[in-house]
Amino acid sequence: MGRLTGGDPSLLRRINSAVVLHELRAADCATLTEITRATGLSRPTVEGVVEDLVGAGLVVEKAAEEGAARRQGRPARRFRFRAEAGHLLGLEIGAHRVAALLSDLDGRVLGAQATEVDEGAPADERLERLRTAVAELLRRAGVPRRSLRAVGVGTPGIVEADGTVRLGTALPEWTGLRLGERLGRSFRCPVLVENDANAAAVAEHWKGTAIGSDDVVFVLAGLSPGAGSLIGGRLHRGYGGAAGEIGALHLLGRGVTPETLLSTTGEPLHPLDEQAVTQVFAQAREGDRRAGAAVERFLQRLVHDVAALVLALDPELVVVGGWAAGLDGVLEPLRRELARYCLRPPRVALSLLGEAAVATGALRLALDHVEEQLFAVEGTVTGRAPAGGRVSPGTSS
Repeated sequence: MGRLTGGDPSLLRRINSAVVLHELRAADCATLTEITRATGLSRPTVEGVVEDLVGAGLVVEKAAEEGAARRQGRPARRFRFRAEAGHLLGLEIGAHRVAALLSDLDGRVLGAQATEVDEGAPADERLERLRTAVAELLRRAGVPRRSLRAVGVGTPGIVEADGTVRLGTALPEWTGLRLGERLGRSFRCPVLVENDANAAAVAEHWKGTAIGSDDVVFVLAGLSPGAGSLIGGRLHRGYGGAAGEIGALHLLGRGVTPETLLSTTGEPLHPLDEQAVTQVFAQAREGDRRAGAAVERFLQRLVHDVAALVLALDPELVVVGGWAAGLDGVLEPLRRELARYCLRPPRVALSLLGEAAVATGALRLALDHVEEQLFAVEGTVTGRAPAGGRVSPGTSS
């Protein structure tokens, strides 16, 4: 793109279009006079922009209410943003399931689909299950694939900017997988791949426990815990995308793994066996001494891992998600120990979104990307470049 200047007419048209579209999206509907008043643009400019947006399929004139013309004479023309002009997908790829959420351009969820996957499934099988889930979701919603404007994906592992999983020990054949490229073959739109804990942090900030809090740590608790963090409302990935990998702290001179800490038999649990974890916690609640000791060891490790992030980032809020969010007795030990180790203990709360957090955050990734295209906003909460695919027809650029 050539150098833009303040008097560049194409830049002015884009700014005016973004301003008008943003106003129409914020309102249920609006007249040309109301848009002119709200935006400060001239009436002829607003008329021209609205005409262009109608032609692009992003705005439609709203039909007058029955009887309005007879009561008031000819009513003013009213326009609305067409949230149905495109659709978004948020995808989760996990150890035990794959899931998909479908929304319109307002982020309103239109449908969901989830499929169980064996923890030992190879990469090809896992991706095929995901494609099947997406196809079924689109079929049930009656949405053609060509209507998709962006796809967000949440996955375990350290994710490069191009959607390659640099390191992913939680899933078989995941390290080195060019996930963005593989999924990009299935869609004619941008595909944005993100670490699952990062996606969950974005989701809690959008629709969960962290609404209204801009400095947040989300802990995806499990046998291989991870964390995502927002600083000033923006996702913090670190230089190479490895920020928040607290599951690797045992490598720094702390050789006992979480699956060993939670064992009651002397044999480490399988790294992906969440059922065994749930059983240990249940036995601890029933008074089993070995299980109680195992849970105490695990919680101490989790607290130390989280405390390292809290000391570094000083968040307002720590949100606990993953399987631990469904288990009793996690919050109070975490609050108590963070008060011991941290100079300013944060608030601690459970995730409100539960198992939907990762897919919801992936959906927000897709929505951020489309909003940046449509409204030319300055930055987003994520700022992730698409890993592959093409911008769908009709998207502003």
